[in-house]
Amino acid sequence: MSVLNLAIDIGSMAVALSMVLCGWRLLRGPEVTDRILAIDTLYLSAVALVVMLGMRWSTPLLFEAALIIAMLGFASTVALARYLTRGDVVE
Repeated sequence: MSVLNLAIDIGSMAVALSMVLCGWRLLRGPEVTDRILAIDTLYLSAVALVVMLGMRWSTPLLFEAALIIAMLGFASTVALARYLTRGDVVE
């Protein structure tokens, strides 16, 4: 087993643990802002996990999937923040 494979395995486990903790904060967050930050961190962790799986399986398709997840996650976070601050998303 190479060092890169070991590092990817350890990184995947750490990101999976991060996703579990973000899911817990999403469900038990005392305020809406905690839940928004949990969703934001959750999609960033999903991007990291998909990139690590792409490195592990040596496929470029997963890197494109990570890019799509990142774009959708950013847009949804901005839309949710605008909705909470202004009451509407599109003016």
